[in-house]
Amino acid sequence: MTLLRTLRLAAAVEMVSLMILLGNLLTTHTRAVATLVGPLHGMAYLVIVVTVLLSPAALPPGVRWRAVIPGVGGLLVVRRMRG
Repeated sequence: MTLLRTLRLAAAVEMVSLMILLGNLLTTHTRAVATLVGPLHGMAYLVIVVTVLLSPAALPPGVRWRAVIPGVGGLLVVRRMRG
């Protein structure tokens, strides 16, 4: 799996899981949803951070600090690497 493809998948999982968590928080606040989706969101965030930190040094400028922004960091990294 290529670097950009891995980051794109992890960014999508991070964003969808964040939307589910926020939707749950604003509506029913069901503990089971938070218990299931919370670790998934955290793991997607960690995949993005670790993938960027372990990737080769030939990344565009600013990618590494964008990766550590919670919630939207994955999308910012993918956007910076594509453009």
